Amino acid sequence: MTSQTQGIQQLLAAEKKAAEKVAEARKRKARRLKQAKDEANEEIEKYRQERERQFKEFEAKHMGSREGVAAKIDADTRVKLDEMNRALQSRKEPVINEILQYVYSIVPEMHRNFRKE
Repeated sequence: MTSQTQGIQQLLAAEKKAAEKVAEARKRKARRLKQAKDEANEEIEKYRQERERQFKEFEAKHMGSREGVAAKIDADTRVKLDEMNRALQSRKEPVINEILQYVYSIVPEMHRNFRKE
């Protein structure tokens, strides 16, 4: 009977050691997964930064700087405004005269629905 109790005790001790080893293995696995995730995030961030740098180089090469684009838009706007102002100045007088001719040539008359009572 004592040998049987010793056998049970040994089995329980072995089971406890096995459970501890499994728990330790799970902890190591969780640590490795966390480490792998951190490394992957680091790589992703490095890749993102590299692509951002490449994009900025491409943008600068093909479009110029933002200030350059803004200056070009301002210059184009000024040119168009100058063209509009010149067109306005050259056509303003004839249009005003034509409108005045229409106003001066109005012949007053009674409306056809007007009734004297």
